[in-house]
Amino acid sequence: MASDSPEWLLATVWKYFVTFALLSTVYLALDRVREYYRLRHFAGPATSGISWWWHSKAVISGRAHEFYGDVTEKYGPIARVAPNHLITSDSEFWAGINAVRSQYQRAPWYYHAARFEPGKDNVFTECDNDRHDARRKKMTAGYSGKENPSLEPSIDEHVKELVDLVRKYAAPAASTKPSTPMDLAKKIPYFTLDVISHVGLGEPFGDLLADKDQKGYLQASEEGLKIGNTAFAMGIGWLRNTPIIGPAISPSEKDETGYGRLMAEARKIVDARRSRSTEGKSDMLASFIRNGVSGDDLFQEAFEQILAGSDTTAAAIRVILLYIITHPRVYKNLQAEIDDAVKSGAAPTSSIVPDAECRKLPYLGAVIREGMRVYPPVVNLFSRVTPPSGDVVTISGTEHHIPGGTLIGYSAWSMHRNNTALYGSDASSFRPERWLGVSDAEHLAKMIKTNDMIFGYGRWVCLGRNVALIEIHKCVFELFRVFDFALKDPVVPWKTFNSLGLWEIKDMWVHVTVRE
Repeated sequence: MASDSPEWLLATVWKYFVTFALLSTVYLALDRVREYYRLRHFAGPATSGISWWWHSKAVISGRAHEFYGDVTEKYGPIARVAPNHLITSDSEFWAGINAVRSQYQRAPWYYHAARFEPGKDNVFTECDNDRHDARRKKMTAGYSGKENPSLEPSIDEHVKELVDLVRKYAAPAASTKPSTPMDLAKKIPYFTLDVISHVGLGEPFGDLLADKDQKGYLQASEEGLKIGNTAFAMGIGWLRNTPIIGPAISPSEKDETGYGRLMAEARKIVDARRSRSTEGKSDMLASFIRNGVSGDDLFQEAFEQILAGSDTTAAAIRVILLYIITHPRVYKNLQAEIDDAVKSGAAPTSSIVPDAECRKLPYLGAVIREGMRVYPPVVNLFSRVTPPSGDVVTISGTEHHIPGGTLIGYSAWSMHRNNTALYGSDASSFRPERWLGVSDAEHLAKMIKTNDMIFGYGRWVCLGRNVALIEIHKCVFELFRVFDFALKDPVVPWKTFNSLGLWEIKDMWVHVTVRE
């Protein structure tokens, strides 16, 4: 066969292709064997040592939190869920990983899947510790309220709007007719969106007054999270960071609907504010600008706070409301405490209860803690990466060596909801009284520390924690001060789906009656 004939060229190309394919297969097989042996001393589901299949199935199901919880229940407080990924339910170990001076880093594999735009980070997706810490420092004052004296009055404004909106659907006191059914799953996000857009951007979206998703944010968020969750489960999230494919499959500000349109709306607000003086302005955006957040970073942070400050708080409020409504004893005790606060003058009849007074109510505080414990409002995996030198840790009396470059996440379900060692044999039950009258101060302190990890810990503790807790306390107090709630369908009270650790909650239909 002539060396320049088509047949010879085809045979040569085929030979090299086969050789390359064989070498690639051998390399991948050896790499998978290496990964298996690196973590062979950690137990886990049968396929987790050689394949990501088990983890992909967990994520695509929308119930990943339950899968992670089952693994740690079966295999112990540190277990394997994929060839190079461990998961833990041990609160002390997780606290050490997240400590301010920890050498662990966020895992790009997980956090870059949550980017809004390819290659662009915000304080949540930034995986370099030094860059994260520097950016976080610039934003702390804005989130804490130190530079925002109108923070609480702004929240009060929207709590009142929420009460007024619910009143539209409520039956009069002592009415014998049912009220118009209302979907709390929709109304609560209107409230949290209006709050965060107001205190964050200086302009509320106006969803409560309009009684609708004005800018299509809720629908866009749901669609975006579902797409992101599917890509994450299939292991193709990295495609968004490629030069050509990434921009083609990512939201664009030129889009007529969805995430892209919302990004365009947010950029208009940010660009308009960037060109004006921050003097006299007291919202988060003004604080960010004053403290040196600039350029595209300013947009990334402004847009991030809309998602992080709305979805998570809305989930917490809906969870707490559902557990109160479905537990008559708790319902009765909570309303009694609220009524006593009103009678004593701690909660003025003509205005929204002050946050300082809310925090003095022990049963309300216990109900809020317990609701977020039994059904954590954020169930992210929060993957970290061990330092190159690895780590040696002792968990439940057993020493473990974790090789460098290993991914480690946490199981919210087992650390909080199913933690019988810390919360007692009825840990999976909603019982706010477990937080009251605890005689062992050291044990109570550990309960509180673990429960607070719902908001993160150490270097990565949630910046918006203070704002969220003000919203939650005021919202629960005022709704149960004014109304009585009953589920339309107690058998199926809602529908939930976990996308990237955030809850999609639907169809939480209730009947509402104004209290006498």
